[in-house]
Amino acid sequence: MSFPNKVAILGSGSWATAVAKIVQQNGAQMYWYIRRQDRIDQFKQSSHNPAYLSSVKFDVENIRFTTDINEAIKNCEMVIFAMPSPYLKQHVEKVTASCEGKVVISVIKGIVQEDNILISDYLKQKLNITDSQMATLSGPSHAEEVAYERLTYLTVGCKDLAVAHDVADFFQNHYVHTTVSKDIVGIQLAGVLKNIYAIATGICSGLKYGDNFQAVVVANAIREMKRFINGYDPVERGERHISESVYTGDLLVTAYSRFSRNHMFGTMIGKGYSVKSAQLEMEMVAEGYYGTKCIKEINQKYGISIPIVDAMYNILYKRMSPFVEIKLLSDMLR
Repeated sequence: MSFPNKVAILGSGSWATAVAKIVQQNGAQMYWYIRRQDRIDQFKQSSHNPAYLSSVKFDVENIRFTTDINEAIKNCEMVIFAMPSPYLKQHVEKVTASCEGKVVISVIKGIVQEDNILISDYLKQKLNITDSQMATLSGPSHAEEVAYERLTYLTVGCKDLAVAHDVADFFQNHYVHTTVSKDIVGIQLAGVLKNIYAIATGICSGLKYGDNFQAVVVANAIREMKRFINGYDPVERGERHISESVYTGDLLVTAYSRFSRNHMFGTMIGKGYSVKSAQLEMEMVAEGYYGTKCIKEINQKYGISIPIVDAMYNILYKRMSPFVEIKLLSDMLR
């Protein structure tokens, strides 16, 4: 892959905005697909996203804004999907532009609802692209910290390591360090699971459990993540290390950070909010809510021991008492 001169950003949330900041700073012209024309108009007037990360200023003269997803895709060599996973299908269904010869990157830390398949598998099917064209960008990376240009480490996952290296080189700058991996499956599953575990630590916080217990929850979550990922996608010994930052690092920052919307969502549930009321008050998508149901349903096939996910499913979907579920969970942890 040669250096992409034109990059399509598909989505306009906080992480899409943070990724767009990196892309523009690294010298590429952007086509930015934003669904609402009024948001585009506000963006052009103020030079920043009117809804997310408003502190980040953009050179709007070098951005081609569009409400047409196909216009963005057909004009670019690199296409970045950055909308929340619950909305992915409705946008992809509009795509008629060919992705032949393009690199497609998912920065979505979620899973395709109802289909219960990984984002990469879904995009390969719908866009008719190969493993070498499909990559994911992940790691411990809150959008707010990217906006502040705080040191961030990202991993590019792709079956083709040559492509992964090219993508990693493109995203690297003075505050973004990048590395590569062939484990595109494990990286995506970790991105789904860590959000679920962050809801769990949030619920514990809302219930007034202390740091001691939350540390035990996270330690067990790391082992649970390893069990599930290796059960879902077995690899040769030494090919996957859950201790690496793209797995455990992302879990830690999501479980503890004040920027974590999943932890915030869980805290509200622990304090007595209903799921619906917590979602309405947040006004942002907590991916872990949707991921919980998907992982629970996927695990019907595999039967892997995932007690933390099971407890979150009981609380979020079966309306079981958070107090009771966490007490039952505490008896299982070690």
